[in-house]
Amino acid sequence: MRAVGLTTLRGYRRMAVTSRLVIGASALLLLILASAAVSLSLGPVSIPASHVASIVLSSLGFDAAGFGHTERLVIEQIRLPRILVGAVVGIALGVAGATMQGLFRNPMADPGIIGVSAGGALGAVVAIATGMAGLFLLALPAFAFIGAMAASFLVYGIAAVGGRFSMATLLLAGVAVNAFLGAIVSAIIILLSDNEALREILFWLAGGLDSRSWEHVRISAPLILGGAAVILLMARDLNLLMLGDDEARSMGVRVGMARILLLAAAALVTGTAVAVSGTIAFVGLVTPHILRLLIGPDHRVLIPMSALGGAVFVTVADTVARTIIQPAEFRVGILTAFVGAPFFILLLIRNKRQVYSL
Repeated sequence: MRAVGLTTLRGYRRMAVTSRLVIGASALLLLILASAAVSLSLGPVSIPASHVASIVLSSLGFDAAGFGHTERLVIEQIRLPRILVGAVVGIALGVAGATMQGLFRNPMADPGIIGVSAGGALGAVVAIATGMAGLFLLALPAFAFIGAMAASFLVYGIAAVGGRFSMATLLLAGVAVNAFLGAIVSAIIILLSDNEALREILFWLAGGLDSRSWEHVRISAPLILGGAAVILLMARDLNLLMLGDDEARSMGVRVGMARILLLAAAALVTGTAVAVSGTIAFVGLVTPHILRLLIGPDHRVLIPMSALGGAVFVTVADTVARTIIQPAEFRVGILTAFVGAPFFILLLIRNKRQVYSL
């Protein structure tokens, strides 16, 4: 009788998780589609919504007319790949943020905490300063990705020195490595005499999605979606890790392996995002925290919802950034910082005790 009751309770819980996921995901998907439709219409070349719909349908193989050749080129070769890159970057930052906050059991953890953003920035700055970024289209993203992954491995290696891994040491190592790599970036900027290269560096560091192409989509989407899928498959383990290592171990979780895989996947998706968009701050902090307040801390729901929420955040921010001061563009990273920094301060004030709980 008791076994039947437990089975029924688990069934109800599973149904509750599924219903929350379906309702939340449906709402966020509608927001993504709406924001993408608006983004496709707006810009220096204004395109009516009916023409946007016809162009998209035509691209999907349906018979559609009523649009110009220039409009089609603008949608298919400029705006659509940019929106898709922004969406996958948002997915990466949202998922990585939720993962970091779960692993550290702290709502103020951020994807950049393990040195990924600083490493990516250094790689990109080196590529621009040495002229390597001009050799081929993906040289800059490649350098940024290598720098991001190298920094994350360095931070993890410091935390695992002596064979005993420590999350507190990981946090402190991340702070130190971020500061050190930031100092190197500043030194390169000060010593660089090429004004055009300096401008390019500053634009990249501010974060943006201008000039993103289908090549960037093809490079970033598989890595980000693959890494996010790994994290989602480990959502139950992440739930148990939040209860403490001993509790997770008693529930069958291989704590060391689970933590390594989650950190590696978070570093992969964040490094890829930084490589194609530059440094876009606070998405990984704000999005998971807001969604956690709305839907709860269960990572089986929070991870996919953070992915969709991050996609909405970056897509909307990019639309505002490229239309607010036309024909020039505002940088996406600056805009997200304007939104995220005040939120972070409020979060810091509300959670003063948790900051020191590590």
